Amino acid sequence: MDAFSDLRTQEYVINSHKIKENIDKICRIETDTIFADGHTRSHYVNNGSLLWINRYGVGSCADSLLTVLKTVEDSIGFTSRSFDAELIENDIQRIRNLDFDKDGNTINDVMARLEFRLTKAYLRYVTGQSFGFTNPYYMFNKLDAISDDSTKRVLGYRRLFDIEIRRPDDKFFIHALSQITNDSISGFLRSVKPANPLYLRLQKELAASENDNDTKSRMRILCNMERCRWRQNGVRDTTGKHIIVNIPAYHLYAYGSGNVIDMRIGCGAFKTKTPLLTSAIGWMEVNPVWNIPMSIIRNEVAPHAGDASYFERNNYYIIERKTGNRIDIENLTAGNLRSGHYAVIQEGGAGNSLGRIIFRFPNNFSVFLHDTSSRGVFGRENRSVSHGCVRVQRPFDLAVFLLDNPDEWLLDRLRISMDIAPETNKGRRYIQNEDNNRRLIRSLTVKPNVPISITYYTIFEEPDGSLRSYPDVYGYDNIMSMHIKPFMIQD
Repeated sequence: MDAFSDLRTQEYVINSHKIKENIDKICRIETDTIFADGHTRSHYVNNGSLLWINRYGVGSCADSLLTVLKTVEDSIGFTSRSFDAELIENDIQRIRNLDFDKDGNTINDVMARLEFRLTKAYLRYVTGQSFGFTNPYYMFNKLDAISDDSTKRVLGYRRLFDIEIRRPDDKFFIHALSQITNDSISGFLRSVKPANPLYLRLQKELAASENDNDTKSRMRILCNMERCRWRQNGVRDTTGKHIIVNIPAYHLYAYGSGNVIDMRIGCGAFKTKTPLLTSAIGWMEVNPVWNIPMSIIRNEVAPHAGDASYFERNNYYIIERKTGNRIDIENLTAGNLRSGHYAVIQEGGAGNSLGRIIFRFPNNFSVFLHDTSSRGVFGRENRSVSHGCVRVQRPFDLAVFLLDNPDEWLLDRLRISMDIAPETNKGRRYIQNEDNNRRLIRSLTVKPNVPISITYYTIFEEPDGSLRSYPDVYGYDNIMSMHIKPFMIQD
């Protein structure tokens, strides 16, 4: 672009003031609502400097960006038109060919819209690749409405996504724009690509599907690539162990010491979805009592008010919340139970809905992993059966995994407490004595805490290294596709 410095005719004079005036006009009519676009407008409205244009014309950073934008269909499955790649390329060629006229294509007109479009495309791309092109908090946390039973008025929404993920802030945008002025854009464009190994495998799947007519499968790939872009600020793994619950797979994977324990799970039904979250398992309780949630009391327990046999059959008892005193069921009505003044509790032990053991971790939903008295659920294909908690197929194996080098007597004490046959002579002698307490262990601390992630991938890498697709059991892919499709429009 050195030719510009030798040209003195008015037609080829680059005027920074006119360029900025033209950019101001663009900002006033710009209607895009993508989050990153707001920062493009903000930069220029607040008298930000020209980033791509100089007195010689267009800097080399524009070519670096354009090279990436022209390949987005192959690399991330989006149309390049979502980043104005063709328009950018046309204006770059217009500048290099000195193809200007007075019909909206003066040199300063072209420079202005090129400057704006380059920044807009750049921030769209680097923000999307760094943090995701969609916002899961927005998508999933206004999905399931909570309504008043009598008036049907919406009172709020169930929170379904509670994973702490990084979101772009002013610091990120300042850093991103500085890469242009420092001529470091090529390295930065490479650095924003998600490093998640699953993302890299999905990219290969995307390339392999290029000539397929199966748009549903291709969209499934794009949805899972997008999930890989959400960069979690999850609990730090300091133990060499971590647990992933993948809801569409109906499986739990416990990773540690190069091995994986893989077991089936049951999770929340469609109307009582298991929330997506990260935490760390801190303790487990053996033969836990079940404090029945108010939603279940209102809908499932209250209709049986006065039926003593129902409560006896299920090992339920009632206490007054204010005093803690047990209350005779025959003295309570359904209205009493629905009032919230009384708690319904299920005794621990055989037949308890939580099974013989529960694994607890801090979260905002009172959701946990636990055993179950309904073991038949694990033979079903569709295992969306609970009120939100996760039922695990092999609770004893999970307990052993969580413990730090347990000795054989501890394991046998746990077996005996869970009504599992002991494996040591000491344990067998213990249960032969009818006077001995069969509930040797009430609780165990998990030290150090083991990170857990309850997540949702409809394409996931199995322990054997293979990729497997799963049904979209909660319809989350459908929700995501509506937000992704604008980046794929071809007409």
